[in-house]
Amino acid sequence: MSKPQPIQVLSIEGHEVRVTHPDKPYFSAETKLTKLDIVRYYLSVAAGALAGISDRPLVLKRFVNGAENEAFYQKRAPSKRPAWLRTVTLAFPSGRTAEEIVVDDPAGLAWVVNLGCLELHPHPVRSTDLDHPDELRVDLDPGPGVSWADVRLVAYEVKQLLEELGLRGWPKTSGSRGMHINVRIQPRWTFHEVRRAALALSRAVERRAPTLATSKWWKEERHGVFLDYNQNAKDRTTCSAYSVRPLPDARVSTPLEWGEVPDCEPRDFTVLTVPKRFAQLGDPHAGMDVVPGSLEKLLELAARDEAAGLGDAPWPPHFRKMEGEGRRVAPSRAKSASNKPRTKMPLLVVAKSPSRDAALAGLERWKNNHREAAGFLTADDVLIDSMRGRSSTWTRIRINLRHVPAHLQPAQEPPDPDDDPTIEWRSKLVSKHNH
Repeated sequence: MSKPQPIQVLSIEGHEVRVTHPDKPYFSAETKLTKLDIVRYYLSVAAGALAGISDRPLVLKRFVNGAENEAFYQKRAPSKRPAWLRTVTLAFPSGRTAEEIVVDDPAGLAWVVNLGCLELHPHPVRSTDLDHPDELRVDLDPGPGVSWADVRLVAYEVKQLLEELGLRGWPKTSGSRGMHINVRIQPRWTFHEVRRAALALSRAVERRAPTLATSKWWKEERHGVFLDYNQNAKDRTTCSAYSVRPLPDARVSTPLEWGEVPDCEPRDFTVLTVPKRFAQLGDPHAGMDVVPGSLEKLLELAARDEAAGLGDAPWPPHFRKMEGEGRRVAPSRAKSASNKPRTKMPLLVVAKSPSRDAALAGLERWKNNHREAAGFLTADDVLIDSMRGRSSTWTRIRINLRHVPAHLQPAQEPPDPDDDPTIEWRSKLVSKHNH
């Protein structure tokens, strides 16, 4: 019989935090890090990490088996939790509510990391006002094959536009391939208004840098760097400052000074390097709360767009249809008002799996089976979608055949693999609705 792993008890500012399975590998392939290593990392940058999550409801994204395995989302606070941890109750667009954890101190930070929370996912509101965000979030999401240099160029377009509107952007690496720019705002506007402002900003940056940036929601229409305005919709969260990302080198979403942006590289910021940087430089975003800005000029820009005929853009799929929103259907599936098919994007679904690696392996099999067609594909023609299920994500891979000559375009085949983990519960919902 194997001996159970010891429990490490940490004393943190008057609270005891139990770290269970402290030697459990959380990163094992490229970077050898245990659960206790990750807890200690977060404690070493606690002042910076807490600046991004303190007094905010927190969604728990739990990697209970380490960074190399699937995570799941937990909105509701665990029933077994320390008495000194507080909660708030959020209402969601679906009409449901959830009591969520609020982390205000290093002990609470260590406690959620012990649950497997590599990343920290706070909502953009404070616990005292859950209906009015105090943060506009600009998420720069590069498409396949888009360079980091292009991400940085788009970031500077955002910076310049924000400054013209009397706002200050605070940049950080996403910890993956993109960049986040957070804008502290006065909590005067609703989620709907903040998203409307974010959409106007995305469209304005696209007009300034049309070859580099896009505000298009549907992946089949995108190019370059996507400014994801929907990250400002209610119930959406992004990883906050100093979050550890589940990449082999244990990268960290790291706050930057604007002067660092031209030369920074995401791979330079990891669990192994950021604590020293934090000890030497402090937190570049320490002054974010000093002067919150106004959205009035951005909302004036939104009004001008609407007067020029630009309606609302698509919302995330789990939201109800919004006033002013066009048909929520991908261009490849849309029909015109006369019910005649539009020119459709020739899309194929080639893989669906809870495992991203398995889906990517399926993509390679498809390319090997259709070598001639695959030779015409560009980086933007491979659409890798991270789909959110009830509590976890799964991967869908589609191929856009727009650049493949019609006589060489393969027909839709059964995806390989064809493992959509949402089929069962969606079927139950349909059955329940029909009865």
